[in-house]
Amino acid sequence: MFSTFLIGLREGLEMSLIVGVILAYLARTEHRREFGAIWLGVAGAVALSLLAGGGIVMTSGEFRGRQEQLFEGLAMLTAAGVLTYMIFWMRQQAATIRSELQSRLSDALKVGSRGALVALTVVSVGREGVETALFFFAAMRASAPGPAFAGAILGLGGAVLLGALIYRGSYRLDLRAFFNVTSLLLLMVAAGLLARGIGEFQEAGIAPPLVSHMWDTNRVVPEVSALGSLLQAVFGYIGAPSLLQVALYLAYLAVVGWYYFPTEGGVRRREAPGGREASPGTAAPPKV
Repeated sequence: MFSTFLIGLREGLEMSLIVGVILAYLARTEHRREFGAIWLGVAGAVALSLLAGGGIVMTSGEFRGRQEQLFEGLAMLTAAGVLTYMIFWMRQQAATIRSELQSRLSDALKVGSRGALVALTVVSVGREGVETALFFFAAMRASAPGPAFAGAILGLGGAVLLGALIYRGSYRLDLRAFFNVTSLLLLMVAAGLLARGIGEFQEAGIAPPLVSHMWDTNRVVPEVSALGSLLQAVFGYIGAPSLLQVALYLAYLAVVGWYYFPTEGGVRRREAPGGREASPGTAAPPKV
């Protein structure tokens, strides 16, 4: 439940902020009459996301046995890769997202086409939505479906509420701190998805476990228990992992940690405007 809640909250707030940036720009440039086109685009993005999620679920339902294990393993590994890329991309591009979006909005307004505004919104929000659908599918396959679905709904609902409050100026959230903390937690989720995906490949017989069970803590903390589910959601807990799962989990965290934290050997620091030294991790998300 926690992993889907976290994904829903993080991805949902990103989408809410994108919509907020668009609406704020239109209001500032006296184009409030175009709000309808933006909401139409949001509806299109939601529909696109639901279609993507439904397509993934329906495709998964077509497979049985070994094929199902391969599909789910591939989905988990893909989700882990996309999630990792998304986090690092956001850290590097956050400072320019707002200006680039406003530039595209300006071009669409010059054309004078409401269709261009709708398309821009569908693409900007729908891209995040399709990613979220993939993340949800992978996270739900790695945990109990019921609580995972509830977490997704709560996360998305909370994100929409936060986005609305931020847009109206009735709530101030430290977005830099929020995205930094959620990025770290999501990297842990990605590590767990990586280990789970490899586990699916091992069950399908295409990945060697090296050692079948490094340990077995299911008697102490069963994966299906409340504590086990929480540890699984946050840290990717596996009660009886193979050597390959443990090795890849630790290797992922080591490599990602090396590049995530700006050190002399990790991400190189770059010059920020005004001659100040900054790292990719210091950029704040787009402001509404």
